[in-house]
Amino acid sequence: MTENVITVNNISKSYGQVRAVNSLSFEVAAGTCFSCLGPNGAGKTTTMKMVYGKCVRDADCDGTLDVLGYDPRTNELDIKCRSGVVTQDNNLDEELNVIQNLMLYSRFYDIPKKEAKKRIAYLLDFLELPEKSKSKIRELSGGMKRRLVIARALINNPQLLILDEPTTGLDPQVRHLIWEKLLQLKEEGTTILLTTHYMEEAFRLSDTVLIMHLGKKIMQGSPLELLDDNIEKYVLEINRPEFFDKIKENQIVSKVRVNNTNQFTRLFSDKVETLQAISQLLKGGEYQLRQANLEDVFLKATGDILNVR
Repeated sequence: MTENVITVNNISKSYGQVRAVNSLSFEVAAGTCFSCLGPNGAGKTTTMKMVYGKCVRDADCDGTLDVLGYDPRTNELDIKCRSGVVTQDNNLDEELNVIQNLMLYSRFYDIPKKEAKKRIAYLLDFLELPEKSKSKIRELSGGMKRRLVIARALINNPQLLILDEPTTGLDPQVRHLIWEKLLQLKEEGTTILLTTHYMEEAFRLSDTVLIMHLGKKIMQGSPLELLDDNIEKYVLEINRPEFFDKIKENQIVSKVRVNNTNQFTRLFSDKVETLQAISQLLKGGEYQLRQANLEDVFLKATGDILNVR
C-alpha cells in the first residue's frame, strides 16, 4: 500500500461568517501529484495554507490533518523543514541577485555554505537559469522570477512540494517548461500538492484531481476517471447564440445534450458523427468541435467557469 504524505479528514476554515473551506477530506499518496482545481474563491489557497501551517483549521471542527506525520497546528516547523512552498506571490528580495536570494534562503535550513553552493548551481541549471545567476531580481522577466521561486522552494530537497497557482499569468512557453520540470520532480519521487484554475495544467500534471467549489469537494478522481464518469466524449461549441437559434428546432439536435452558459452554446454527445452532422447545419458559423475536458466536467457540476487557457 502506498504511503500517504497528506491525510485531510473533515477540516473547515472560516473567516467571520464566510466558510472558506467546508468539511473537506482527501489523501495525497507519496510520489504523486494531487491537484485542487477550481475558480477563484473555491477555497484552494486556504486549504494549502492549512496544510503547511500558515493558517489553522477551525478549532470547533472535529477534523484532523496529518502532513508527513505531523499536525500543522502543533508542528508547523517540522513540516516546513521537509516541504517547499511556492505561494502566489514571488516575494523575492529585489536588492539581492539570484544567487544571493537562494543563499539567504538556504540559511533558514542550516545548509552548509559549500553544500548550498552545489545545490544552487544544480537548481539554476535544472530550471534553466544559470546565465542569470548574478542578475538582480528587477532584471528578470516574470517567467524567470517564477522559476527562481520554484528553485528556492527546492533548496532543502523537500519531500513535499506545495504550489499555489504556480503558472498564473505566464506565457505558454514558460508554463510548459515549468510543467516539464514538475513532471521530472514527480518521477524522482517528490510529492506535489498543486492548486490551479488552469484545466490543462491539472490534466497534464495530476494523478488525482480534486474539484472544489465554494469550499466544498465537488468530485475527485484521476483526470481520465472524471471525464469517463461525468461527461460525454465530444463537444460542439457554438460561439454565437444566433447560429444555434437557427437550428435548435432540427430533429437531430434533440439527440444531444445542450448547455447554454455565458453566451456560449455547447452540445454534448458520445457520438462525434452526430455533432459533425449538426455542424454542417451551421453553414460556416463560428463553432469548434473538440473532445470534452475538465472544464466541461466542472461546468456540468456547478455551472461556473474555470480558466481554460
